[in-house]
Amino acid sequence: MNKERIVFMGTPDFSVPILEGLIENYNVVGVVTQPDKEVGRKKELTFSPIKKLALDKNIPIFQPIKIKEDYMPILEWNPDIIITCAYGQIIPKALLDYPRLGCINVHASLLPKLRGGAPIHHAIIDGYSKTGVTIMYMDVKMDNGNIISQKETTITDEDTLESLHDRLSLMGKDLLLETLPSIIEGTNNSIPQEESEVTFGYNIQREEELVNFNRTTKEVFNHIRGLNPHPGAYALLDDSPIKLYGVHKGTNKSTPGKIISITKEGMEIATSDGSVIVTEVQFPGKKKMAVKDFINGCDVNLYVGKVFNK
Repeated sequence: MNKERIVFMGTPDFSVPILEGLIENYNVVGVVTQPDKEVGRKKELTFSPIKKLALDKNIPIFQPIKIKEDYMPILEWNPDIIITCAYGQIIPKALLDYPRLGCINVHASLLPKLRGGAPIHHAIIDGYSKTGVTIMYMDVKMDNGNIISQKETTITDEDTLESLHDRLSLMGKDLLLETLPSIIEGTNNSIPQEESEVTFGYNIQREEELVNFNRTTKEVFNHIRGLNPHPGAYALLDDSPIKLYGVHKGTNKSTPGKIISITKEGMEIATSDGSVIVTEVQFPGKKKMAVKDFINGCDVNLYVGKVFNK
């Protein structure tokens, strides 16, 4: 096993394969992750996926509320390199400057495209034909550092946020393990990002989850897929939020937002230039269900012809 002392910083599921790969091949001396959160109506205290893995592997854990103010325990681990992936807080300069091999980040886009906290969502929502993962040196600006290595993947019509998330996570693990030897040996040829090509994939806001059926079929199709399964796109029907998940493109035309039909194949909803067919829905207070199951328990005539709120 390599002797370099690695501190890993990450929080969500996406980061788990990356940390697993490091644990299997390197000397991970500490893990930094977000504080535990209260989840659900019962407000059960929940560990991050990264904390669960670190506990299972008996790796020391640090969970600062504000890392800008509380980072000294990380320095006490004396890391040779800090590796981050979807940690969730801005790393202070004092921490970035400490490790002799620097701080590197595993980012889920082909930088400089889609800097920010939701690059996978936006890759689909914004209609990108490809995306990927980037290994980069970190600096004080968000996702701004020099690029060390990249690997790309095609985004297909079958992809959802979930499938692309899982694929990029495994790609991130593989690319990091391929790239780390050159970082440790100082032989990598990192390059600055091209500022003229920068785009952003900021965290999704609640208002961005609302589907606008006045947009094209392609745009609505991408919007629903890019939020499936979390947080889920929604549309308002009689002012009630209906979440929309599985989706494919339709061909019929009508008033944008109108429910054209509801069959075992799905709920067909008109867009500005055609339609989409939604195959999974979730009504307020109900569980997510396939439309083919939804029609077994209701009179579809109560819904066909209605128009989602604009």
